[in-house]
Amino acid sequence: MDTLSYKTVSANKATVTKEWVLVDAEGQTLGRLSTKVAKILRGKYKPDFTPHVDCGDNVIVINADKINLTGKKWDAKEYIRHTGYPGGQRSLTASELFTKAPERLVEKAVKGMLPKNKLGSALFRNLKVYAGAEHDQEAQKPKTINLNDLK
Repeated sequence: MDTLSYKTVSANKATVTKEWVLVDAEGQTLGRLSTKVAKILRGKYKPDFTPHVDCGDNVIVINADKINLTGKKWDAKEYIRHTGYPGGQRSLTASELFTKAPERLVEKAVKGMLPKNKLGSALFRNLKVYAGAEHDQEAQKPKTINLNDLK
C-alpha cells in the first residue's frame, strides 16, 4: 500500500484558483444571503479549502437596495459605533442606515461572519457591494450564481 497517496493537500497562495462571482440580492433575506456570501469568500464550498489561506472567490453583490429583513428588524436592529470621545456612542437603526447607504447593511452583515484577524480583513477586501444593478467589475467577467442552489 502506497502511503504517499494519503497525504493531505493544503492549498497555498500560489495554488489557489480565485474566480469572480456575481450575486443578486434582490428579494433575499439579509442574514441568509450574508452567510452564503461569507462562505464563498472564505472558500468553504471548494474541495481544497484550507482554514489559514485566502482560498475563496471574489464576490460582487448587486441590488443591495432590494434586500429584505424579517419581523421588526428595520426598527429594532441597531448598529452602534463610537466616536472615540467620552459619551460618543452613536447608533443607527437598520432603516436609517439603509436610507444612508444600503450597501453598508450587507457589508456589515458579511464582515461580522468573517474571522476577526488579518485573514478576515483580507477576505473582506474580496467583497464588492453595489446598491443598484450596475457594477464596476465587468472586465473580470463574473460568473452569476444562484444562492438558492448552495447549501
